[in-house]
Amino acid sequence: MRAMLAVIFLAGTATAGELPAPVTDADYRPVRLEEAKLGQLLFWDPILSGNRNIACGTCHHPKFGTSDGLSLGMGEGGRGLGPDRVPDPANLPEQRIPRNAPALFNLGAREFTVLFHDGRIEADPSRPSGLRTPLEDEMVTGFVSLLSAQTMFPVLSPDEMAGHYSENEISEAVRQGLITGEDGAWSRIAARVEAIPEYRAMFEAVYPEIAAGREIRFTDISNAIAAFVEHEFRADGSPFDAYLRGEGTLSPEALAGMEIFYGRGGCSGCHAGKFQTDHRFHAMGAPQLGPGKAERFERHSRDLGRMRVTNDPADAYAFRTPSLRNVVHTGPWGHAGGHSSLAGWLRHHIDPAAGLSVYRPDATLPAFEPAKPDWAVLQNPEEIREIAARVERVPLSLSEAEIASLIAFLDTLTDRQALDGRLGIPERVPSGLPVDR
Repeated sequence: MRAMLAVIFLAGTATAGELPAPVTDADYRPVRLEEAKLGQLLFWDPILSGNRNIACGTCHHPKFGTSDGLSLGMGEGGRGLGPDRVPDPANLPEQRIPRNAPALFNLGAREFTVLFHDGRIEADPSRPSGLRTPLEDEMVTGFVSLLSAQTMFPVLSPDEMAGHYSENEISEAVRQGLITGEDGAWSRIAARVEAIPEYRAMFEAVYPEIAAGREIRFTDISNAIAAFVEHEFRADGSPFDAYLRGEGTLSPEALAGMEIFYGRGGCSGCHAGKFQTDHRFHAMGAPQLGPGKAERFERHSRDLGRMRVTNDPADAYAFRTPSLRNVVHTGPWGHAGGHSSLAGWLRHHIDPAAGLSVYRPDATLPAFEPAKPDWAVLQNPEEIREIAARVERVPLSLSEAEIASLIAFLDTLTDRQALDGRLGIPERVPSGLPVDR
């Protein structure tokens, strides 16, 4: 039925095989509900941040499509939620978070074996931990999935959750390079959770080895959070999913957009497969703003993307293809959030080199005067030319009506249950700290 529909609506521009097969339960890792419920509390509990003021949910909130509604987030040193988040005068941030906060949908799917905009963590069965990460041989075992390991990064980032320099015992450990081991940052976070009797009892109920007397480890915390994310934000109930299963129809405008997406628009060349991603890295000329991915001692504001991981100049300015479930709700768009309008992003995306030459700021940024100017790269013609020269995409011309049709199709990727969340935001967390709503 699905193949026949594809032939009908994509005739002349694409073959039936270019539409993905429907998503099934087999595409996901199984989740234990009791583990997900424990992870729910940890996801929303600021106890994991250095200064006890930021939770995972602060920057990955359902109100903002599991992102934060900002082009570049403001973690430590900010207060408030989403576009209303502002610098805290009593504890000003040092800089904006260098990249747009990614959405969390479908990260429990088995095909996701590389994460982050630059792919700096990846499944690697040849390593003892089963993972390749910036920690290299210091990476500990015990993370049950790549998604679980992903949670280690925000809690170690001074700008995201750890806090700056000597503000707390977590940031001090990070500053000294103490991550793993008995007195490392991870152990210090785990000790905080261990000290809360309610958490201890919940961990004992979920993990038999902890019930047998073992201490709570950071990997246990990460595993529970991963289970929550996998359960809470599984997104395979969109109108497009129903269409692929032969259980629903799409509007004429959405079908026209689907024809562009899987046909002459070439979108599915990178946004391929069941989750609209090839999980590879492409230089697509997205506007670069903010501090870039530079060390504190470096003065530039560039973000070389995948090249920072591989050290291969051929990977300069290449970023991972994002998955597209709920994409109309996850703006601003681009690895640095350079477009707050999806239509504007699409106009840029069909001819990025030309788009860079006429780009005007379209970012959502709280008022702030960071040490590095937000627009340093895009005010430098030489930097713009260098980014544009790397663009892989063949320019395409689309009318405004065709862009509207493409957006109508992308809207069919919206899964309301995943957007709202299955377990939701808890009324309270065991630490007693405030929960961001």
